Amino acid sequence: MNKIVAKKQLSDNVFQMEVEAPLIAAERKAGQFVIVMIDEDKGERVPLTIADASAERGTITLIFQTVGATTIKMSHLEVGDSIAAILGPLGQPTHIMGRDGGTKPGRVVCVGGGIGVAPMHPIAQALKAAGNDVTIIMGARNKGLFVMEDEMRAIAGDKLILITDDGSSGRKGLVTEPLKELCEAGQVDEVIAIGPPIMMKFCALTTKPYGVKTTVSLNTIMIDGTGMCGGCRITVGDETKFVCVDGPEFDGHKVDWDQMLKRMASFKPQETAAKEHACNLYK
Repeated sequence: MNKIVAKKQLSDNVFQMEVEAPLIAAERKAGQFVIVMIDEDKGERVPLTIADASAERGTITLIFQTVGATTIKMSHLEVGDSIAAILGPLGQPTHIMGRDGGTKPGRVVCVGGGIGVAPMHPIAQALKAAGNDVTIIMGARNKGLFVMEDEMRAIAGDKLILITDDGSSGRKGLVTEPLKELCEAGQVDEVIAIGPPIMMKFCALTTKPYGVKTTVSLNTIMIDGTGMCGGCRITVGDETKFVCVDGPEFDGHKVDWDQMLKRMASFKPQETAAKEHACNLYK
């Protein structure tokens, strides 16, 4: 059992929880995720990225959006309650420039869309700690949907760029606009993008003409999280990959985005039905 030690509601349907998981906290690396089961005997296995961790406190921080019965039920748990099981860390960690024998530190742009900012946080932290010059672009539909703004500002300082669809905070527009400006100015060595698949696709299309290495995290397509279900199968270059075991990060210029978006569309009716069922349960 994993005890919840802190909880915060970040927006209408986004929650943050700090949970006891000392072994995971000690071993996790940026870019990895966990599988959560909130009930012992039954229930869905939900893959969630690790937004932060403290080896000293023995805790990990999870940020999740209520999109179905399990996450809605999880949002009703409070401090002092426990999650039945957390498995991890899973997935391949992010390759951090300037660390572990990698290439020298450089200029990295981190693009986070919506709740994709949560898994971006530990990556941006690690990039900064390795000596990289980090610029962060955060996008959301409106000001109220930003998550972890203060934490990201602590990493990037005045190199945090806020973008909203309605102009309620920062610039009005799309995250690809400042990204293109930075690429045109020759101020980018690498881009890491995490968010809605359509956003990541267009980030990759934006950087491709400039030859800028672009890494994307495809965690949104994961279902089982351990490679057993095959639901996260994608094509990268000429190879078939499984996001949960081979990723979740891949070269954005090699991902077959059209194939991935079509596969994700097939899940929408089931997701809608699950959410409607959950809303009836927790009215």
